[in-house]
Order: sequence, then C-alpha cells, then structure tokens
Amino acid sequence: MRFTILFISILLCGSLQAQQAIDTLYANEKKNVALFFPSAIQQGITGASHFVFTYNREKEQYFGLLQAQPGEESNLLVVTDDGQVYSYILKYARVLPKLNYFVPEEESIGNEMPVNVVSEPTKIILDSIAKRTAYLKRLSEHLLGFRGKKLATKRKKGIKLQLQKMAYNGSETYLVMEITNQSGIAFEIDFLDVYRVSGNKKRKASYQKLLIEPLYKYKMPTKVWNSQSYRFVYVLPKFVLGDKEKLQLELSELKGSRKVLAHYR
Repeated sequence: MRFTILFISILLCGSLQAQQAIDTLYANEKKNVALFFPSAIQQGITGASHFVFTYNREKEQYFGLLQAQPGEESNLLVVTDDGQVYSYILKYARVLPKLNYFVPEEESIGNEMPVNVVSEPTKIILDSIAKRTAYLKRLSEHLLGFRGKKLATKRKKGIKLQLQKMAYNGSETYLVMEITNQSGIAFEIDFLDVYRVSGNKKRKASYQKLLIEPLYKYKMPTKVWNSQSYRFVYVLPKFVLGDKEKLQLELSELKGSRKVLAHYR
C-alpha cells in the first residue's frame, strides 16, 4: 500500500553518507517530467498526493514520470534495486525549467539498512499508518452504503463496468465502481486503471493520457464469476477534471482478450 511504502521507505534509509543539499524538482499537470536512474527503480514515493510519481512495477524500469497539481511543496523518495536512496524536494511550477533528469549515482544520499532493524520511531509511524488505513477503509465502507447517480456505464461481451459515484475528502478522490459479469464464463481481472484523458486520439499532438495511481483499494475483486456483481472503491490523489478532460476506466482480463473502456464526461 502506498502509505505503508512511503513511511517505511523513509525509515529504512540508514547509514547515510554526508548529505549534500537536496535538489528541487519542478512539475505540473500539463507535462511529464522524466527521471532516469543508474539502477532500476524499486520504490518511488511522494510525500503528498498532489504529486504523482509513476514507474513500471511489473518489470525493471530505470525511469519514472513525475506530475503535480497546484499545492504546497513536498518530497520524493526513490530506492533503486541496488539499495541506493535518492531524495528530492518537489514544487509545483506553471513553467518547468527542465523536463528530463539523468540522475548520477553520486546523488544518492545513502543505502537502505536491513529491513529487520525496527526502532521505536518505526513502531510509532507504523501505528500511524494503521490508523490512516483504517480511516480510508471506514470512509470507503460508508460510500458503498449509498447508491448514487450512475456517472458512466459500458458493456462489452457480457461484462459491465460502471462508475457509480465520485466523492472528495481532503486530499483524496473516491470512486465507487461496479463490475457485473453476464458473459457466461468467469472474468479474471488483470488490472483496472484510471486515466485522465484530454485531446483527440486521432490528433496525436494534442492527445494526452495520464495514469492516476490509486492510494488505496477497498473490496477490489480479482475474479468476477458469471451472474455476479462486485462493488468496490478506489481512493486516488485528489484531482479535478478540466473543461476538455475526461476520466477513462480501463478494465482488462487476465489471460484473455476481453477489455472494457468506460468514460466519464
């Protein structure tokens, strides 16, 4: 879970070298800022939800993409697969001074310590993580108790994907969704991704599709049997769609070719 990884990663940075001044990275919601590291990224976490750092979690990838919404400054912590730790201050800027960063190993602030070393401060923060997770769970559970207006529905090959409610709380956006299977065979889920989409796909120069990484998933199924429905909640970093933007939900089948795309707005 993202919150867990964030705080544990910070605590695992031990035996640090003498630290140089932390660099500042600037990002906004219009462009991707790319960071290329000397080793594959193992973890990449931002300290606030209006900054989003994405990278490939399924296979080794040496670069990640940074985006931001307007808000206060935060930080980025990256751990590569060789244990090197990189730390940066993050700020929002309408005009970006740089779009691509090639990070040398010399910028590492140290190497993570063994994971079996757990200090008292670690236990305190783990308690905070547990409380935060419990809060997200309670609010998600509460939202599932309401049947709101259907915002978007798409049916394909007997699979229905529906966005039922969108709610805001603090720095998070909550999406209540439902998957229904009337296809005659079980539907095993590979992934359900959420994107912000702008422009026209036929005009590649203006088309932009940005993945929104969920902070928390509540009751997300892995398989939907025939004649069954599942309602669940995605908790995302807070966002507001622009006038020319829409939300895209992309549901894909594991070991199969079925795919459902639903759009809101």
